[in-house]
Amino acid sequence: MVRNRVKRRLRAIMSTRLDALPDGAIVVVRALPPAADASYAELESDVAGALRHAMSKTAR
Repeated sequence: MVRNRVKRRLRAIMSTRLDALPDGAIVVVRALPPAADASYAELESDVAGALRHAMSKTAR
């Protein structure tokens, strides 16, 4: 039940960010155990930070 809630939240968060990714980009989102206790806003912030970090690495 908790796993499915985290999965639904992460899918919703990623669905709003897919257009910002470069064409052909492959993104794997992995939830660690603390994600079960994280709020939607915390998950959203973490995903945004991870994507910023990944995009900065591809720009190098």
